[in-house]
Amino acid sequence: MTGHSVEKIGGTSMAATATLFDNVLIAGRAGADLYNRIFVVSAYAGMTDLLLENKKSGAPGVYGRFVADEDAGGWREAMEAVRRAMQARNAAMFARPESRAEADAFVDTRIATVAACLDDLARLRAHGRFCVKEQLMTVRELLAGIGEAHSAHSTALLLRDRDVNARFVDLTLWDQEDLSSLDERIGDAFAAIDLATTMPIVTGYAGCEGGMVRRYARGYTEMTFSRLAVLTGAREAIIHKEFHLSSADPKLVGEDKARKIGRTNYDVADQLANLGMEAIHPGAGRGLRQADIPLRVRNTFDREDEGTLVTGGYVSDVPRVEIVTGIRQMQALTFFEQDMVGMKGYDAAILDALTRHRVWIVSKSSNANTITHYLSASAEVVKNVIADLQKAYPEAAISAQPVAMVSAIGSDIARPGMVPDALRALDDAGIGMIALQHQIRNVDVQFIIESGDFDAAVRVLHKALVEGDVKTGEDRRAA
Repeated sequence: MTGHSVEKIGGTSMAATATLFDNVLIAGRAGADLYNRIFVVSAYAGMTDLLLENKKSGAPGVYGRFVADEDAGGWREAMEAVRRAMQARNAAMFARPESRAEADAFVDTRIATVAACLDDLARLRAHGRFCVKEQLMTVRELLAGIGEAHSAHSTALLLRDRDVNARFVDLTLWDQEDLSSLDERIGDAFAAIDLATTMPIVTGYAGCEGGMVRRYARGYTEMTFSRLAVLTGAREAIIHKEFHLSSADPKLVGEDKARKIGRTNYDVADQLANLGMEAIHPGAGRGLRQADIPLRVRNTFDREDEGTLVTGGYVSDVPRVEIVTGIRQMQALTFFEQDMVGMKGYDAAILDALTRHRVWIVSKSSNANTITHYLSASAEVVKNVIADLQKAYPEAAISAQPVAMVSAIGSDIARPGMVPDALRALDDAGIGMIALQHQIRNVDVQFIIESGDFDAAVRVLHKALVEGDVKTGEDRRAA
């Protein structure tokens, strides 16, 4: 397969159905121009929150209610809320009654199938002789797949109503006797599809060996997207989001000040992923980079703009900061042991504890007797890490404090005076700095500050390092 693109559509973009069709799926195309495009779709915005748990607030969905087992009807009520939400979405999208009925019937079937599985598990759990804990991850996988199955099926139907030869490609179905790898499942699904005459609409969730949610959490859609691009030899991978990949959050610095990045490289994309920014999952970016497939991030609501192109060899023609972003709430875990100097094993022990508690390490620093890890984790989780470490090292002084991190990132930020300019700007704004991390490779500088100073620091650093920069000319690329 050559000459085709693989394109991933985020949940917010999926929910803006009319705009999605006008700007992405159809976008003025007709005939053969509609094809040689594969679309991997997320669930409609909010659906996965209802199925699993709210990504921001943590409020339980079907999965959370089932795990809590507070009352027999709790998860069933949550499942009915999912059904109502999905069928309300169908009602808002479909003009043809027949197509809406088909979409609603599909939702009913999927929900009934998964609900029957949960009923069986609930009965076993009620006996008290059976432990269903090991099945909970399977429950999570089953529930996650419903969201993408709904959105992909409905999108294919809507395209069919517009005389597009779209095919619903359902990667969600699986059972214990069919635990293929992700690559095998994609290969089987696409073996007989002619991309020149067919538009595949693919579920972002795939039922496969190892479990997508278990391995990639809520980033599984991007992993499906990445592997599809690699396995089919795509000329380009495209992510459609509700915003441009910008030099800072427009809501913080102002829409008139934020700039579309336009060009960058996978190194910058990795730094953004490390900070939890929803650009691309680090595993997905790694696959595209290794296969030398360029990634384009486009704004669904800006049809004419080509977005930001991410490639492996790009370097800005003049050293500059491309984006200022960070983490508003994190924990600085400090491990001090006077006898550490010249001794080995402390670092490995700390990493082991962080791994056991599944803590995301954003950055770290050390000197003769102190190791500090900057962690994207709750205070409660870090408290448990400290308890483990204190048992192993009772003489060590181990503590944690809430901090924020603001990073200045770019493909080459080795501009003379950049760090002094940043420090001066922060000082002039009355923002105290707790720590500074500057790597030799000149891809990012991390400023550790008080959490309450995060918004102001982003604005100050963006003004000093991005808005004040002279616009560059032609780009240079790595040899």
